Amino acid sequence: MASRPQRPRGAVPARPTPALWLPMRVWDAPIRLFHWLLVALLLFSYVSIQLDWLSWHMRSGEAILVLLLFRLVWGVVGSQTARFGFFLRNPLDGLRHLAAITRREPDTELGHNAAGGWMVVVLLATLLVQVGSGLLAYDTDAFVGGPLTHLVPEATGTLALRVHHISFTVLQIVIALHLLAVLFYAVVKRHNLLRPMITGKKRLPATTPAPRMASSLLALVILLVAALLVWLLVTRL
Repeated sequence: MASRPQRPRGAVPARPTPALWLPMRVWDAPIRLFHWLLVALLLFSYVSIQLDWLSWHMRSGEAILVLLLFRLVWGVVGSQTARFGFFLRNPLDGLRHLAAITRREPDTELGHNAAGGWMVVVLLATLLVQVGSGLLAYDTDAFVGGPLTHLVPEATGTLALRVHHISFTVLQIVIALHLLAVLFYAVVKRHNLLRPMITGKKRLPATTPAPRMASSLLALVILLVAALLVWLLVTRL
């Protein structure tokens, strides 16, 4: 029976070669522009209603609706990491991810993690309710309403205004949870989720397949069509 070769006395055991990590493009320009424009418009919407700039508040809401329509379509035909079918997983996977959230390990996620994907859906749904209710809302005290108030009875417009207020509270909670999650990942897990949404790139193992990216020209066409639809909605109905 052959004997195992002996390591020379005093030799240092060889360490496994660490995996090679390289910058990889994970977020396309359209999804990053959507993200930051949405942040800016939400801030402006809040400031405008506090200053009683109702007409500007409505325009900001309409612009948000344009972005939301774009995001819904881009989530179907856009880049791989932007597609709902790519980042939406079994809800149980999201719960398992949250159960191990304090475990510090390398960030190998190509896009949203199992829990973050569902957070995106909740945020988009809340925003759709917020904008939709704003279009129909009617304030009986100020005798003002959204651009589609004339399509519904006054009672429905009043109900829409109540929904608008409630959904804003829900939206604040969702945004706060999102910001806390980003901070938690940075401090506890040492995962920088902010930088990739600015630069579009993230360091991942070299063996990670690069995601497919869709055309920015296609994104522009979708955005223009969304803007046209919203314009027709608020001016022609």
